[in-house]
Amino acid sequence: MSTVQSPSGGDTGRMSGRARGVLFVLCGAIFLEGIDVAMLNVALPSIRDDLGMSTGTLQWVVSAYVLGYGGFMLLGGRAADLFGRRRMFVFWLAVFLLFSGLGGLATEGWMLLVARFVTGVAAAFMAPAGLSIITTGFAEGPQRTKALLVYSGTAAGGFSIGLVVGGLLTAVSWRWVFFAPVILSAVILLAAVALLPASPRPDRRGRPVDLAGAVTVTGAILLLVFAVERATHVDAVRTTGTVAVSLALFLAFAVVERKSSAPLVRLGLLRRGGLVRANLAALLFSGGFFGFQFIVTLYLQELRGWSALQTSFAMIVIGVDTVLSPTLTPKLVDRFGNARVIFGGLVLACLAYALMLPLEADWSYALMFPSLLVLGLAFSLAYGPLTIAGTEGVEEEEQGVAGGLLYTSFQFGAAIGLSAAAAVDIAATDGSSPGELLDGYQAALVVPLVAALGAALISAFGLRKRADDVTGAPTPASAEV
Repeated sequence: MSTVQSPSGGDTGRMSGRARGVLFVLCGAIFLEGIDVAMLNVALPSIRDDLGMSTGTLQWVVSAYVLGYGGFMLLGGRAADLFGRRRMFVFWLAVFLLFSGLGGLATEGWMLLVARFVTGVAAAFMAPAGLSIITTGFAEGPQRTKALLVYSGTAAGGFSIGLVVGGLLTAVSWRWVFFAPVILSAVILLAAVALLPASPRPDRRGRPVDLAGAVTVTGAILLLVFAVERATHVDAVRTTGTVAVSLALFLAFAVVERKSSAPLVRLGLLRRGGLVRANLAALLFSGGFFGFQFIVTLYLQELRGWSALQTSFAMIVIGVDTVLSPTLTPKLVDRFGNARVIFGGLVLACLAYALMLPLEADWSYALMFPSLLVLGLAFSLAYGPLTIAGTEGVEEEEQGVAGGLLYTSFQFGAAIGLSAAAAVDIAATDGSSPGELLDGYQAALVVPLVAALGAALISAFGLRKRADDVTGAPTPASAEV
């Protein structure tokens, strides 16, 4: 896909009608992914009651998607580079549509789990393809920065809106949580066929598919995500064994990639300090964010007795980033540089989690509101700029892999954060009385704070004093994270 220039031909940040059409399609797809995940979270109790699933099996409705998504992300990113970004995006969007519909038609628990796994795999191929269309189709600089921040804001908006829409649809039938994305994805698919410009088939001469690398790294990630997801449900011996096998596969992957003439992931890519810091910060930031949401949801519904819809409306304030990401964040990145904006967002995340630590059983929503609002602001400052930092300066033929790495970090971080918060909550809860439940929540809220502090520390290493700072010239947005 050729670079989409502004109407004047320069890289001013203003987009042509064609560029806006492309961005509309890609934002629609990432919005679809966000709203799909959020709506499902709200519908889980209704699904359990209707399909007669146990609580242990029910968590696999989420975990199956996470396994497919996290496990195949790197392979999906490389497939976009090798087989064509538009081709991969359109094909896997159609698969996403089909299996989302099949999930809504499920009459047995296993049917739903299969549908969710394949939907996750489809998202794993679709997401890095969409991201790499932006990073290769929009000129690096103000235009790409604006496109990525609009894109990330739309993703967050999908999750926030999905919390409320999921509650409304579940009140009718949980099956509409699956049918609604079918309708939306059909519209996006038609728009993608019409608006995404065709691109020549990539020249794959001398670039064979690295099957050995694909098998080893996909197996390694699948097992690692599986171990994290099951950590609170099985004994430590089984978890340790699964992690050991995963690490062995990662070692095998490194050996394969070092010897391959056309590696799935060029190991030299991992020597970029900015890219590595962006991925580590993204992993920790995502872990803290999802772990925090999980504990707050439990607090509101289990301890306070709030309904799913009430909880959704309470959490929607975090969605302020939907407005701030495409409006405020680009101006801050242009003025202070990407690295400083990321660091500021992570510091605000630390503040948001710290404000929630004194949580009591009778807290009013007014006392929780500052923490949720600051977290929304933190997300708007960190998520989009981390996306920029994780793909910036990477050659065009490796943009899909870079996007796959970044999304793998976000997804794996979410799995770790949820499991760690759940494990601490379970370990610190001795009974089912309100006071004992509160003890567990208070202990678990330390997990996101520790994760955010780690992410802020890592990003701080990317802050560098430049000569431009001394002369008063604006810090470039491309400053390393």
